[in-house]
Amino acid sequence: MKIAFHGAARTVTGSKHLITLKSGVKILLDCGMFQGMGKETDAMNRNLGFDASKVDVMILSHAHIDHSGLIPKLVQEGFAGKIYCTPATKELAGILLEDSATIQQSDTKFINKRRVKQGLPLYDPLYSIDDVTIAMTAFEPVEYRNWKTVLPGIEVMFTDAGHIIGSAAVSLKITDNNQLTRICFSGDVGRYRDVILRSPAVFPQADYLLLESTYGNKLHDEVYSTPDNLLKWIQHTCTVKKGKLIIPAFSVGRTQEILYDLNQLSLEKKLPKIPIYVDSPLSREATEMIKKYPQYFNARIQKVMEQDDDPFDFEGLNYIKTVDESKNLNFLTQPCVIISASGMADAGRVKHHIMNNISGAQNTILMVGYCEQRSLGGRLMNGDKVVRIFGEEFDVVAEVGSLKSMSAHGDYDDLCQFISCQDSAQIKTLFLVHGEYNVQQDFAIRLERKGFKDVEIPDLHEEKTII
Repeated sequence: MKIAFHGAARTVTGSKHLITLKSGVKILLDCGMFQGMGKETDAMNRNLGFDASKVDVMILSHAHIDHSGLIPKLVQEGFAGKIYCTPATKELAGILLEDSATIQQSDTKFINKRRVKQGLPLYDPLYSIDDVTIAMTAFEPVEYRNWKTVLPGIEVMFTDAGHIIGSAAVSLKITDNNQLTRICFSGDVGRYRDVILRSPAVFPQADYLLLESTYGNKLHDEVYSTPDNLLKWIQHTCTVKKGKLIIPAFSVGRTQEILYDLNQLSLEKKLPKIPIYVDSPLSREATEMIKKYPQYFNARIQKVMEQDDDPFDFEGLNYIKTVDESKNLNFLTQPCVIISASGMADAGRVKHHIMNNISGAQNTILMVGYCEQRSLGGRLMNGDKVVRIFGEEFDVVAEVGSLKSMSAHGDYDDLCQFISCQDSAQIKTLFLVHGEYNVQQDFAIRLERKGFKDVEIPDLHEEKTII
């Protein structure tokens, strides 16, 4: 049996891990899009690294685009099997993939206008909305903690990973050549003190473990300080500097957490009376969808909902729907908060907002989650004084800040707690995925001290024989 790592290998995006049995059966774990990889991004997304038509079944850990974003391309290239995931992940993936296709079409159109003038060849989107519609017919939902036979000799079970609604750790029982092998893929692991979601659940003992490592060498700030810190940035930018606070935020998870914190500030009469805009049709759709799964919320927010039936809404909140409404925000002169996707600021409407506000010292760009170093958000967080946006260079005059307490990924304490249900002596190999290489090297040392005797950090497209 072999595992090939075709994404999220020594980097944090593009999650794709292909298991090949001795019988020749192929199981794909995730099919994510690379994001924020600079000029290499497009080429990396156009090459899956394997023959899609030879994949027999796919298992999806959760709906984030860096885990699901190339599913339409997978189907387009010949995959004809089923895609198993939780019910919430299926619903959310449909929303996110359609949005991804729309963004690709919009961004490609914008970029191609410049390429025509420069005499350069035109880009094509990776896939269309029609491709998404076809791909969604392959999805098969499975509830948490139910073993499901997906192919003869292959069973899968999902356990809550606490990362976003529907996110799961994937446990596999594979009988190949009369030998049972237990594999667990963590997906993305959430936090044990998340503002909204339940904590990650325990999962069955594995022989081989694929573990994400995004924050494998970091500790987060306490999440309960987030509302106060968010308020400080609003007051500093909108009240003192009289500027715009631009917050790049992923439409699923991060946006809802920000809205929940702002709602708490509003209930406490602390929130300044300034307009707050959510400029992402996807964010509104995702927020409404998330409300349909209150059973996945933690006890604290369920208690809040006894008094406040909508913890994501408050006075002064405005959702932007159309492109024209989004463009009109550029002409606003009054202080305001604009929350828009994507979280790495590498695609979507927020890229335009940054472009139109980066030259004003009165404005602030507030990063609230992980950014790949080569993404626009990553370059801003690294302190670059000049950034390239849509092919043009801009001086970074606006203030750049970050809220380190806002992350849907667990830190190294959370990750260690997540795997504490495992007997390390039974883990033959622990593969670190979904992390920067230097972070993974630090985390590997910590894991070895905890008794995991074989910790490996596979490289992109590297294949490992496990049995």
